[in-house]
Amino acid sequence: MESILFLADFSVIRPEPGLMVWTLVIFAIFWFLMAKFAFKPIQQALKTREQDIQDALDQAKKAREEIEGVQAKNEQILMEAREERSKILKEAKDAKDAIISEAKEQAKAEAEKIVERAKQDIENQRMASIIDMKNQIGNFALEIAQKILQKEMEGDKNHEAFVKSQIENIKLN
Repeated sequence: MESILFLADFSVIRPEPGLMVWTLVIFAIFWFLMAKFAFKPIQQALKTREQDIQDALDQAKKAREEIEGVQAKNEQILMEAREERSKILKEAKDAKDAIISEAKEQAKAEAEKIVERAKQDIENQRMASIIDMKNQIGNFALEIAQKILQKEMEGDKNHEAFVKSQIENIKLN
């Protein structure tokens, strides 16, 4: 019964010295056990977590720097590709211009050859016409001379009339 009276007489507002001593002893033992078994692992876990966070931040910073380096390299490669494309396009345009110029020169030379051949053909035909004409005139002259000789043998008056008629025939043809 004494214990029930003791508990009935207990008040939190009015602590007794014996209870305070036991509370301090139990708290000290609890604190010692916590310090030995809980605080060190918790502190170690916090340090490990802090180190992991710092490593993650360092890796993120390193990754960001690598990405920036890769982006700069990509920009450089892109610029080089654009320059190369421009160079290839310029070379292609120059080649196109050279081919067009060469084709024009060949066409011009071919046209000149065709014109020269045409002139030569015209000249050859003209010469052939002149030769043919001379041959015809020569034949007419021979025929006239032959006829004149025949008439010459017949008489003078007849001869003059015949030459005039032959000259008129030649003018008409």
